[in-house]
Amino acid sequence: MTQENNMLLLEEEDTIKGKYLTFDLEEEVYGLEIEYVTEIIGILPITIVPDLPEYIRGIINLRGRIIPVMDMRLRFNKEFVQYNERTCIVVIDMKDYAVGLIVDSVSEVTTILEEDIVEQPMLSTGTNNRYIKSLGKVEDHVKLLLDCERLLNEENFSQLTS
Repeated sequence: MTQENNMLLLEEEDTIKGKYLTFDLEEEVYGLEIEYVTEIIGILPITIVPDLPEYIRGIINLRGRIIPVMDMRLRFNKEFVQYNERTCIVVIDMKDYAVGLIVDSVSEVTTILEEDIVEQPMLSTGTNNRYIKSLGKVEDHVKLLLDCERLLNEENFSQLTS
């Protein structure tokens, strides 16, 4: 890689640093580091695949690309609700694979300064909280910042990629 390419890469990293795509699940607001997000789409027809965990709803055909989709409500042990016009699929790249995250609605892309991000060790003990990396303070609100690498475990990856 040339020095010019390195400079461009560093500039790109600086422009996305601290940016999060926020989305809603029930009354909670979650954030994903924008570097993982590739696109946001509406609900597409989902093909059910047997023997996958319940929260993996199946696969979609996104312009010829087959992508597994995970219902974030089910991943967090929340009640399933029928999808509606606000339901979105947030496509992210994890470990070189695309995965769609089904969320109630997408809110915004927001910048959270490093000094406004708080690590919360007390959150690491709950089953659902293991996916929360930290908390982001934005004005009077708190956003639950997810650890994308933990959303799918190694067993899930082997099921989806074999």
